[in-house]
Order: sequence, then C-alpha cells, then structure tokens
Amino acid sequence: MSESEDRDGPEDDQPMPLLEHLLELRRRLMYAALGFVVAFALCYWVSLDIYDVLMRPLARVMAEVGGTQRMIYTALTEGFFTQVKVAAFGAMFLSFPIVAAQLWMFVAPGLYKTERRAFLPFLVASPILFVMGAMLVYFMIIPMAWKFLLGFQTHGGETVLPIQLEARVGEYLSLIMTLIFAFGVSFQLPVLLTLLARAGLISSAALVSKRRYAIVLAFIIGAVLTPPDIISQIGLAVPLMLLYEGSIIACRRIERTRARAEAELDDDETVPPAP
Repeated sequence: MSESEDRDGPEDDQPMPLLEHLLELRRRLMYAALGFVVAFALCYWVSLDIYDVLMRPLARVMAEVGGTQRMIYTALTEGFFTQVKVAAFGAMFLSFPIVAAQLWMFVAPGLYKTERRAFLPFLVASPILFVMGAMLVYFMIIPMAWKFLLGFQTHGGETVLPIQLEARVGEYLSLIMTLIFAFGVSFQLPVLLTLLARAGLISSAALVSKRRYAIVLAFIIGAVLTPPDIISQIGLAVPLMLLYEGSIIACRRIERTRARAEAELDDDETVPPAP
C-alpha cells in the first residue's frame, strides 16, 4: 500500500473498538430519526397540500369521464390516519438527504479515499433515479391507469342501476403512495447492478446471458407491485427492461476501466528500474 493510501486509509488504519462503533451508529440513527420527526411535523402541517397533489390525477380523470366528484371515508379514524400517512410519505422524501448524509458519515471513515470517490456517484444517482421513477408513474402511468379503470363505470341507460366509483380516501392514497414507492425503488436497479459489477460479483456477459429471465422478472414485478391493469404493469416492466440494458452498458464501462487500470499496472511492473 502506498504512503498516500496509508494517509487516506480508514481512520488512518487505527482500529476502533466495537463499543465506539455502536455508539457512533446510535448517534447517527438518532440524528436520522430526529430529521424524520422534524420533516414529519412540517409535512403534517401541510398535509392537505400534499393530499391535493396526490389527488390531482384522479380529480382530472374524474372531470373527463364523469362520475362522483368526491372522496369518502367509512371509518371514524380513517380521515386522521390518512393525514398521518400522507405526512409520513412526505417526510420520507424530505428527510432522505439527512438520512443518507448520516449513513455516509458512518460508513465513510471506514473507506479509503479511492473507495469514497467510487461510492459518491451512486449516492447522488440513487435519489435522482428515485425521483425519475416517481415522476414517470405520477405524470404518465397513473393518469392512463385511472382513465382505464374509471372506464368501467356505467350510467342508468347501460345497466339497471348505475355503477359509479365511491373512492375511499385512505384506500386511494395508500394505492398511489405504493405505486410511487414501487417505481422509485425499481429505478434503483442500475445502482444495484453497477455496484455489484464494481465489486466483481457480476459481469456484463452474465447480465446479457440472463436477459430473457430479466424480461420475465420485470413483468412479474410489474404484476405484483402495480394494480391489476395492463397499463401500469407494462408501464413498470418496460422501464425496468430499459434500466437493465443501461446497467449492462454501465457494467461494460466499469470492466473496460478496470482492464485499462490493470494493463497500466502490468506495464509499470514490467518496466526495468533505471540504473
């Protein structure tokens, strides 16, 4: 190990007792929990605004196709707990930078400088990909899925009694929040596969050979995580397949970079020392 790597090593290569590790972990967890509690309080204060944002796709489709323009709740406590869920949902987004920063502060001292430089891009890419997945489902998939599902309403002329949606507020918000998280988490696929490739656990050739299984798995994930309609299932499966292909490209770049670095190291070792 070079002198610079010694200086940049984890905690200057000084071992830390287990108790100190546990105390540091407790401290970071407390800061993360405090950040979430503060974010929850702020989000509960504006929970009706968050509610409006989550409700807007359904309201727009209802205005187009007709039907009841309202939401209901059937349990006495449902209205209160719905606001709590909405506030927790917003707090997860708002407190993520704090939680990620505390995780980084706990892990970073145990990494070498080169490892910290390699890990930081993934720490930045993860929230960006999550937001991309959330925006995709909110602006594209949900409006199409809601329009398809509300198309099953009928009027008095079509059936003996009209069939109209009486949406429960708690049920609807749980569904849309689950969809947003499902798409956001699914969009972490390139981060996961690229980290595994950097660690040498998978290769681009292995990903290419398993492409058929990945396609089937993408549709299974789409069927499990989304409502039982073909639009949202395909809407999740297709981006997952594209992200899988992007992961193959990222793994190939990592392999080329690693091969180039190994070739340079071999050249340095074969050069005879100067007399």
